[in-house]
Order: sequence, then structure tokens, then C-alpha cells
Amino acid sequence: MSMKSEIQHGIKANLSQIVHQLIQVFLVGLTIGMTRTVVPGLAETEFGLASQAFMSLAMFVVVFGLVKAIMNLLAGHLSDQFGRRRLLVVGWLLAIPVPLLIFYAQSWWWIIWAMVFLGLNQGLCWSMSLNSKLDLARADQKGLINGFNEFSGYAAVGIAGWITAYFADIYGAREALLGFGLVVIGLGLLLAIWKVIDTHPWSQLHQHKHETEKGENSNHQVVSLKQMMIYATFKQPQLMALNQAGLVEKFIDALVWVFMPVYLISQAQSLVSASAIIAIYGVVWGASQLITGPLSDKYGRRGLIVGGFWLCGLSSFGFVWVETVWAWSALAALMGFGMAMLYPTLGAAVADVAEPKWRASILGIYRFWRDFGYAAGALLMGVLAFYTASLVWPFYFVGVMMLLSGLWVWLALMPKTINSEKD
Repeated sequence: MSMKSEIQHGIKANLSQIVHQLIQVFLVGLTIGMTRTVVPGLAETEFGLASQAFMSLAMFVVVFGLVKAIMNLLAGHLSDQFGRRRLLVVGWLLAIPVPLLIFYAQSWWWIIWAMVFLGLNQGLCWSMSLNSKLDLARADQKGLINGFNEFSGYAAVGIAGWITAYFADIYGAREALLGFGLVVIGLGLLLAIWKVIDTHPWSQLHQHKHETEKGENSNHQVVSLKQMMIYATFKQPQLMALNQAGLVEKFIDALVWVFMPVYLISQAQSLVSASAIIAIYGVVWGASQLITGPLSDKYGRRGLIVGGFWLCGLSSFGFVWVETVWAWSALAALMGFGMAMLYPTLGAAVADVAEPKWRASILGIYRFWRDFGYAAGALLMGVLAFYTASLVWPFYFVGVMMLLSGLWVWLALMPKTINSEKD
């Protein structure tokens, strides 16, 4: 297998392209972030859903999660066949209807359809940006890359929520989202076409080095997505543990998205106060990944993953045991730091286990199960809240699931199972 001499792995060797990929994921984060402030406001003010606020938000989470999960699954496999850049461009094209559907919406179903296109965009663009950066980096930089990727994306989510809320107050909700959305999506599409390169050759070089180190010949056998799905979900013990962990960790995000604001308001907190507490979770999560990602490269994945799960689980229990703004803020920060410990580390651990030639597909399967956790978590918590007539039990449910999921990872990933592999 001949490789072009100018192709090298490493952040320093590919810094310019990695920066462009970080800009891409930042713009992807802006695209989802713009909907989190404005659209729930439209649900109450223009579509008469105030009395059904919980169900409308649950529908958001379920629809978005299902579409993004399926797209993640397909995107990883398709990118191995057609390259990363083509799917990135397609993802931006599919984002164009989002602000248009919301601006011209005549009923709530128009908004739901906007979430379908948003899920398609997020599944393609976020996946392709991450896969490309992993292709370009060295194998011992996967944690660092995941940390930078998730920091860039989730920082943008918070920034977009603040910007669109500010412009909505001046120009109106639909107008603010239309203008902001078209500018962000247009910029993402233009940069994807003119500045981003396809990184599949770097992925092939990873595989070449992997086979050389192990003394293996290249295996050109075609493995179907179905075969890989069965292998990663049911047969490979480490991937089984990591995939279930990805699914369960989204229970926390669904809890914060749907139940935490409702619970805080039920505890006599204003909407502004509740939003500030929830913002602490997001800010700590995003910023801390710049620390936890590189730490996992140096000290290993297992401790950070398990510790993050247990910290989130205990914080979920504690959230309904305290009664002050300071206590809720501290627990939101701990929950965010727990997510920072486990979130980039899980992705890096999956990349450790997967062979380079199948890495994008295996990551796609992991990201399918991870984002399917949005839908599964929202439905399970919704049913639990309905039958118990209480907002407390979803917090207990998530706490128990996080503790059990962390225990599974602790047992499945022995100390030498997950290590950054140098090439």
C-alpha cells in the first residue's frame, strides 16, 4: 500500500485543516443552539402549547434524537465508502430548510419537520467533522481531539442560544432565527466547499500503520453495516459496554433539557433563575472537556468514564434533595464536570477499540446508540413522571441508570483494555 509522503498524522502537521474542522463543528453547534431558546418560546406564544409544554418538549427530544441517531449510523458507514467531505456538504444542504420551516410555520408540525432536518444536519456534519479530525490526528491524540471537538460544538450551543434570544427580543423570534440560521448555514456550506479537504487518505494511512505494526496483510473483505452493528452491539464486550454507556449518558442531557427547568420552576424559581442554573451545567461541561480529553490520553479512559458516570448519578440524586439556588448551581456544575469526564473519553475509547479501517463506521454505531438515548430517555422519564405524577422520580431513575452503567464499564474495561495506541 503506497502512501503519499506528504501525508502525516498529528495536530501540528495538520493544524490548518484541524482548525477548519473545528470551525465546522462550531457552526454545527450554532445551528442546533439557535433552536433551543427561540423555538420553545414559539411553542407557547404562537402555537398554544403552553398547557402541553412537557409533551411538546418531549416530542422535540424524541424526534431529534431518533433522526440524529439513524443519521449517525448511516453517516459513519457511508463516509468510509464516499469520503467525509461529500457528506459534510450534504449535511449543510439539509440544514437550509430548518430556519425556513420555522419562519413560515403554520402549525406545530412544521416545527417538528424542522427538527427532522436539524437531526439530519447534526448527524452528518458533527460526525464528519469529528471523523476528519480523528483521521488527521495521531492515535495517541484521540482524547485531545475529542475534547477540542466537543468544547467547540457545545460552546457554540450556548452562544447561539444567547445571541438568538437577544435578537428575538429586538426583531421577533421568527425573524431572528431566519437571519441567524441562514447566515450560519450559508457560512458552513461555503467553508465546507472551499476550505475543507477529504481526510480519507489519512484514515487509510492509519490502517496501513496498524497492519504493519501487527504484521497483518491488508484485508479487503467487505463488511456490511449489519454485520458491524451486530458485532459492536452484541459480540465485542468492550464495544457493548461503551455503546450502552453512550445511550445512558444521554439520559442526563434529556433530563436537563426537559425536566430540570420544569422542576426548578415548580420549586418557585423564576425562568431566568432556572436558565442560569442550567447554563452552569452547559458551560462547565463544554470548558472542562479541554482538560478531560487530554487527561484521558495520558492517564487512560476507564477511570474518567466511570468517575464521570458516578458523579452524574450522585448529582442527579442530590438535585431533588436540596432547596437553594447555590446548592442547585453547585450540583449543576458537578453534573457538567461529570459529563466532561465521560463524554469525550467515551468517543476516544471507541476509537481505541475500533480498527482504523472501520473506525468511522464503529463510531457511527456508537453515536447511533448514544443519540438514541435522547429518545429512549425522554420516553422512559415521561412515562415514569406520568404514572407517578411526580417530577422527582425521573431524577432518581437517571441517577440509578448512571450508577449501573458506570459499573458495567468498570467491569468490562480492564485497566489494560483501553489504551491510546501509538502509531
